[in-house]
Amino acid sequence: MQFLPPALLDRLGSAGPRYTSYPTADRFVEAHGPQQHQQALTQRAQGPGRAAPLSVYVHVPFCESLCYYCACNKIVTKHKERGAEYLDLLDAEIELWVRGLGPRAAVSQLHLGGGTPTFLSDAELGRLAARLREAFDWLPGIEASIEIDPRTVTRDRLVHLLGLGFNRISFGVQDFDAKVQQAVHRVQTFESVAGLMVDARDLGFASVNLDLICGLPLQTPASFAHTLAQVVQLRPDRIALYAYAHLPQRFKAQRRIHSADLPPADVRLHLHADAIAAFLAAGYEHIGMDHFALPDDALAQAKRQGRLHRNFQGYTVQPDGDLIGLGVSAISRVGPTFAQNAKTLEEYADALAQRQWPVVRGIVSTRDDLVRRAAIMALMCQGRLDFSALAAAHLIDPRTYFAAELGALATQEADGLVTVHDQAVEVTPLGWFFVRSIAAVFDRHLQADRARERYSKII
Repeated sequence: MQFLPPALLDRLGSAGPRYTSYPTADRFVEAHGPQQHQQALTQRAQGPGRAAPLSVYVHVPFCESLCYYCACNKIVTKHKERGAEYLDLLDAEIELWVRGLGPRAAVSQLHLGGGTPTFLSDAELGRLAARLREAFDWLPGIEASIEIDPRTVTRDRLVHLLGLGFNRISFGVQDFDAKVQQAVHRVQTFESVAGLMVDARDLGFASVNLDLICGLPLQTPASFAHTLAQVVQLRPDRIALYAYAHLPQRFKAQRRIHSADLPPADVRLHLHADAIAAFLAAGYEHIGMDHFALPDDALAQAKRQGRLHRNFQGYTVQPDGDLIGLGVSAISRVGPTFAQNAKTLEEYADALAQRQWPVVRGIVSTRDDLVRRAAIMALMCQGRLDFSALAAAHLIDPRTYFAAELGALATQEADGLVTVHDQAVEVTPLGWFFVRSIAAVFDRHLQADRARERYSKII
């Protein structure tokens, strides 16, 4: 861990947003509801971007068992019949979108998340895919991904998913150590995941991602090093390395984790730094924040070519555009507006029963928000904030507009994280590991109210 100074990790490993949007979701307001969402769709239909391809996210909230670390919007149940009932609700919401966008709107990206999307049966997943194909035009080369709990799939299920059009899958692993798995109530063997990885490659999935979490209870440098060695052995195309945020006051499931079992702050830093070193040594490229990819993966290629983008699914090669969020708690983006669906299934169903948008909060971005969003995304995705490009796009003088922010970067420049000159702010190779902290300097909302307890770790 010598290449990442522990003191720097400690100082810049504070809490902050992940910047899958700007403004971030914690800034959404309840005054933004169904009427404002419909207005945004009407404006899109009348604007020049109405034919631009869309991204679609479907949230499936159900899980068969509770993972104690989880902070997602989920419903733990053994009642499989709830899947069909939920698909009825999704049908109703999809119909609202078809009316708002017009039939057969083009879609270039699809992602099923949760919860556990593979809680749904093969027949139910087939029904959902057919409905989405009926409502939207899946463009050639669509990036269609699905999150998978390895405990819920077999080779036959992978064959079925591939037949439905899914070409990218993400396995939730978190940690392979048996004691850690028991402490977080998610037990799955290395052998089972390894077998599924082999199957996925044999079947021809374009990309396989593994999710890991550092900072879980009972994790030690030795135990996590063994997990890292096993992950490198599996050689997934992409790796997402998240830092566990213990917020039991907000997430009831986390109350089952004993605080005394959590690794101390210095050990957490050790775990994270060791993981980064292991992945880089194995030939992975650091995409940004907590994402790594093999050099020939589309994400790595996009980063090298300056084509990387970011949305609610994280880093993506898809051009920046509007997002349809389907399901309970899902977030949509239409032009400069964001809208989030009801977080409870009951409230979501009640709105759809009345044929109303299930939107309960959102925000319309101001001109300042749009300028700052451009700056933040440029840093997060390209590692370079080009002043001339920002000036041309937003008719501002960036050095004047961001005078305070550029001044605030002096400390990070002294740390070797950024270079600030007359033409741009450029993130250094070391700075890529702290890009979230660099971007946060341009977040007006965060600087006004740091609200640290709301977020996971910066890196």
